[in-house]
Amino acid sequence: MNKLTRPPTFGALMRITWQHVRSQLLGAIHEAGYTNFQDAHFAVFSYPLPDGVRPSELARQKKMSRQAVNYLLGQLEGLGYVERRPSETVEQRLVYLTPAGQEIAEAIFNCLEKLQKEWSADVGPERFAIFLEVLKSFAEKAEAERG
Repeated sequence: MNKLTRPPTFGALMRITWQHVRSQLLGAIHEAGYTNFQDAHFAVFSYPLPDGVRPSELARQKKMSRQAVNYLLGQLEGLGYVERRPSETVEQRLVYLTPAGQEIAEAIFNCLEKLQKEWSADVGPERFAIFLEVLKSFAEKAEAERG
């Protein structure tokens, strides 16, 4: 079998699945009325959501440069989805979701909950529970390796 005609590996299957999930999330966000939210904004609007975090810490969490994070934060601030506020304990301002940002987060959670129910029904609750346990195991291992 030619290398170019092999079936997709688990990495490709994960990417295809994640692209589908992101497309569904973006559709849900747009349906909620936030049509200027762009795919690139998921870099900030991903787990964990920013809530009282320094921009530099956000960059570390998301494995992005501080410049890239600050660029996205500037966009999201301009759209009214996040704000940087002074902190009482550190000199740097901290990032928080605005009420509109919290509504976007709620649209994301609702969409993920709907997808989870659909997928669980598609493959059966037992298989889906195993799928979640495997994902959790891999996520825990990745977090431990990340340090």
